[in-house]
Amino acid sequence: MTQAQDAETDLPAESATVAIATKEATATGVLTTPARTRRLPRLPLADLLVCAGYLTLAATVLSGQWRDTDNGYLIKSGQDQTMWEWFFAVTAHSVAALHNPLGTDLQNFPAGVNMMANTAMFGVGVPLTPVTLLFGPTVTFVLVLTLGLAGTAFAWYRLFVRELVRSRVAAVIGGLFCGFAPGMISHANAHPNFVVLLLLPIIAGLLIRIARRAAAAERERPGGRVRDAAVLGLLVATQIALGEEPLLIFALAFGLFGIVYYAHAPRTALRVTRVVAPTFALAAVITLALAEIPLWWQFFGPQSYRSIDHGPMGNDLEALVQFPSESLGGVFAPGANVAINPTEQNAYFGWPLLLLVVFTVGMLWRDRVVRAAGVVIAVFGLLSLGAVATIGKQPTGIDLPWRWAEHVPLLNTVLESRMSMAAIPAIAVVLALASDRAVGTWTQSAVDWKPLAWFAALTGALLPLIPTILPVVERPPTPDFFDGAVRRYVGDGSVVLVPPPRPPDARALRWQADAGFTFPLAGGYFVGPTGTSKKGIYGPEARPTTALLVQAQDTGVVPPIDAGVRTRALDDLRFWQADVLVLPATKNGEVLRETVTQLLGFTPTRVEDVWLWDVHSLRASGAVGITPGGS
Repeated sequence: MTQAQDAETDLPAESATVAIATKEATATGVLTTPARTRRLPRLPLADLLVCAGYLTLAATVLSGQWRDTDNGYLIKSGQDQTMWEWFFAVTAHSVAALHNPLGTDLQNFPAGVNMMANTAMFGVGVPLTPVTLLFGPTVTFVLVLTLGLAGTAFAWYRLFVRELVRSRVAAVIGGLFCGFAPGMISHANAHPNFVVLLLLPIIAGLLIRIARRAAAAERERPGGRVRDAAVLGLLVATQIALGEEPLLIFALAFGLFGIVYYAHAPRTALRVTRVVAPTFALAAVITLALAEIPLWWQFFGPQSYRSIDHGPMGNDLEALVQFPSESLGGVFAPGANVAINPTEQNAYFGWPLLLLVVFTVGMLWRDRVVRAAGVVIAVFGLLSLGAVATIGKQPTGIDLPWRWAEHVPLLNTVLESRMSMAAIPAIAVVLALASDRAVGTWTQSAVDWKPLAWFAALTGALLPLIPTILPVVERPPTPDFFDGAVRRYVGDGSVVLVPPPRPPDARALRWQADAGFTFPLAGGYFVGPTGTSKKGIYGPEARPTTALLVQAQDTGVVPPIDAGVRTRALDDLRFWQADVLVLPATKNGEVLRETVTQLLGFTPTRVEDVWLWDVHSLRASGAVGITPGGS
């Protein structure tokens, strides 16, 4: 998640739970079908228009990248766009070459990278292999983001219109918020795993139907339980291939929603639990059967890791009331920069929306769905603040529940800031239900002022959150050397860039993909283990030569180089099984050239637009015997 990452985790699906709330309780506390028993006629054209509207909005938000898929780059992604494009490109390369896509040594050579532990999103990377091979990884990247935003919005809209509200207008509003909330737009800069969330409402809908039948004590049709379990298992396994962090957040929020929803009827809750337990158990078995190999590879395969320490990653309290940077509110009323980074504005809901939600939840508290949604918003909002509350990036010293939650396995790999993503569908449920009531009141009395007041307030809350077009800059071109000349200099060893690629500068991953993966790279941008503790870190373990070259580039001064430094450099070259060192045009390039020349004791050769040191002979004088992790 990791992506988690970004992790991721993400998760609108918590509101899926909200869908359970769709059912009204009878006097005996048994769930019945929702008030919307008399379904509106199926209107495929209406749904098509809604889908087209969501798709148009998503394409507009990402139009800067769509206009230039050759050289455009979402500047606020940092190095994450490069990393994700590499994931899609190397997945397509592995599929086309019939290699194992779960691991590769094309990055971090020779140890390699565990792709399952790096949120590679095989659920879209594999089926979109033809797109990647034909049009390039940037097209795949922006296509996944566009379809992710629109698809997530539409999937929630379909759930709301089927299970929650009578009015399609109310469902459209709910779906719109789920797909284009500030956190979703923020992640659309760089994290497809937190944008492609359309399976979560589908899973929610299935769980709602299973729970509804159990609560109503309906007799199962022959094979119905097996069919439900099979579908649920398939959906969960597919979501694992799309993003595990969002799935985890969804599961936690869905569970909390269900507990609050059934709190007033414990007997019904026990009956539902008893009836659905076999179905869920069978679904879990099916999920494990489908995902067993990838999950084993992720947790026990080459370059797997046990946990990852992100450091404090909670939402700042100021973030809750501010407008996101990529919104109308952020343009006209920007606030202080208190986000972890531009891609993690998970809780920038803005003060007008928060006030509206608090007021609406209070007014509709007797509605079980609203009550459960309100608890999800409050609990996951609190968890997202991290272990210690901060205001304006200054710790207050107030301990929060995440201090204990972060020691729970799996949760300790989640960025706590992302827990607020669970509030997105819960907020959407509150807005959809209130809008549905307003529409219903309007149809009964066109002169009633309350619906007008509601929609005026809703407009005032959502207008500042309208997303703007994500900013794009021109990406520096790939050096000509990688267009073909590199093949003449690399045999069974690696290319070592000066300095090697790492999380702050991963451009070389794009150059490798443009060269058709004809050579492996030392270093890279990924998550992998460190030492014997198997603790996850971003990028490779530090090597002395990498640190030396980064120091030279950052300071613009050639570091002191003695016999010990040269010995360590030779050890690193042998560790990397280096064939060549390559210096493209870069910051303080002259200093880097002099530094490497002093390290190696000979001058480089100019090959097209790079400087090159051929070190085959050095590697041959005593290569370190490390077995590559994959192909």
